[in-house]
Amino acid sequence: MLIAFNKPFGVICQFSPDGKHKTLKDYINLPNVYPAGRLDTDSEGLLLLTDNGALQHKITHPKRHIAKTYLAQVEGVATDNHLALFRQGIELKEFKTKPAITQIISEPQWLWQREPHIRYRKSVPDTWLQITIKEGKNRQVRRMCAAVGLPCLRLVRCQIGALHIQDLNLGLGEWCEVLEKQLFQAA
Repeated sequence: MLIAFNKPFGVICQFSPDGKHKTLKDYINLPNVYPAGRLDTDSEGLLLLTDNGALQHKITHPKRHIAKTYLAQVEGVATDNHLALFRQGIELKEFKTKPAITQIISEPQWLWQREPHIRYRKSVPDTWLQITIKEGKNRQVRRMCAAVGLPCLRLVRCQIGALHIQDLNLGLGEWCEVLEKQLFQAA
């Protein structure tokens, strides 16, 4: 079984309660499914879960190079110089990232409102970026944005492999079963 879930902001990627946050158990009442990868508590969007250990490994293993696309609302005005840094790979504290496909986009009109709302500062503009990586280290996209001087205000994973959250028509906190071949089909 392979589940696609639209994870809301503030939900922790585990089933056991932690006392502070909602968990996956608050949304998904299925036995023996586990996340295939993670999204940090402050991030939103597409999360895959499965009851198949081999499939979980296939999705998460770095050698598979499954593309993951994020929409990042960042503080500041992104420039071509910023994009060039993403495309070269960014030196973080303990590793250098692989090159990321990055572009400036307009705010996605299909995107849901986040609760709580993002803080807005009239004196500081923001930019939306679409960032595709084939890694998935801890808080990698947030750290990449911060390293180039564009702190991340909002981060939404919209696509894993060929699965796009918009095509799945998932509302916030909703999930559906998908087929493995949908994930791995040519995008």
